[in-house]
Amino acid sequence: MHPLTPTHTTATTPSLKTPSFHLPLRPGSGYVSGPTRTNVYRLESSSLPSVNGSATAVTSRADWQSSCAILASNVISSEKKNKQYDKQQQEQLQQSRDQDEGNGAVGSSKLAKINGHGSSSSSSLDLIPVSEINGGNLPKPLTSDLSPAPMHGSTLRVAYQGVPGAYSEAAAGKAYPGCEAIPCDQFEVAFQAVELWIADRAVMPVENSLGGSIHRNYDLLLRHRLHIVGEVQLPVHHCLLALPGVRIEYLNRVISHPQALAQCEHTLTKLGLNVAREAVDDTAGAAEYVAANGLRDTAAIASARAAELYGMQILADGIQDDSSNVTRFIMLAREPIIPRTDRPFKTSIVFAHDKGTSVLFKVLSAFAFRNISLTKIESRPHRNRPIRLVDDANIGTAKHFEYMFYIDFEASMAETRAQNALAEVQEFTSFLRVLGSYPMDMSPWTCPSKGDQE
Repeated sequence: MHPLTPTHTTATTPSLKTPSFHLPLRPGSGYVSGPTRTNVYRLESSSLPSVNGSATAVTSRADWQSSCAILASNVISSEKKNKQYDKQQQEQLQQSRDQDEGNGAVGSSKLAKINGHGSSSSSSLDLIPVSEINGGNLPKPLTSDLSPAPMHGSTLRVAYQGVPGAYSEAAAGKAYPGCEAIPCDQFEVAFQAVELWIADRAVMPVENSLGGSIHRNYDLLLRHRLHIVGEVQLPVHHCLLALPGVRIEYLNRVISHPQALAQCEHTLTKLGLNVAREAVDDTAGAAEYVAANGLRDTAAIASARAAELYGMQILADGIQDDSSNVTRFIMLAREPIIPRTDRPFKTSIVFAHDKGTSVLFKVLSAFAFRNISLTKIESRPHRNRPIRLVDDANIGTAKHFEYMFYIDFEASMAETRAQNALAEVQEFTSFLRVLGSYPMDMSPWTCPSKGDQE
């Protein structure tokens, strides 16, 4: 053991008084800095160098200084030896490369050193082409966490909830053209796929212009330590699908995702489908279920692509109640992206407070005074403390619900006004986390008409 043994102490980071923006230093960390670790080196008498074969105890300041001098000289000597060894290794490597270039080696190279050890004779390494290993079916390497997509040629892997033909798959293709879409049966599985390096990104729906917020994904954002790195807005075009030869009057049931059923409620009534409506996990999964089980009395609400994939016919096209039906998806990654100011950015945060809803006005004022537009406000129950007890002299003990608040605002964390706003918000809140600062989707909404769909 080195005589200067590091021990760790935790120093609490002071409250944010001046605006600043820090990128996280490790995967899963948010923008808000937590406790920092500082190294404290403590001298242990048991680890002092021995003199004349026996350990000495530090009895005076002079003995202590002598011991430190001996230790320092040993460290310097060790560093010099390491530098000399590294220099020799670099020279030998350069000589080997020069020799390879002179011989014009392509498939094999003559190496004087193999794994850092000398060889009595020049050994040749026969390189086996990748195509000959296991038939060339090697697992694809996972990509980096930086944005944009990696440039080394591997395909970006994007996890989504559902089966092929789902709207989330279409959103993944719009966000990352040419990506490898990975279907997951649950939203949380898609989150875990990114955390476990099975996927590079995850595409999650968070709100719809007709059905509102998807609360499940808001709760998962707080539970997992992924970062929002982008958004995409996808126009949704619902179709009523059934097996070939089935007519509308034969139907006794309609199945689809709860959001899709809600978005087509009035249109289904106009079509005379006063039948049972059952919710399933996703739209394309409903079409797959009907096709796989040969259900001729059941229809599914899904996309035209799902009809094509599962061999179903379209009984009614564009059955959403409003033609301006758009779902907003967010892209998640293990690491955040670097905020910029050369294009419109959006920032998402979540916070909680201990003083009831009266603090919400102060939080919103921090953005209003700086002309920062809010695009989303969502409240979710505080799971760890859903009810707060407050003593009231007139009534007794009053019970209030505790909430977590999610806010999206149009500003980049690279802007001073956004940093100052969060610095002020932190003074009023007991918990604050930046979920991500990412480019806004500025593409126009092109909702197709019924005649545009096949």
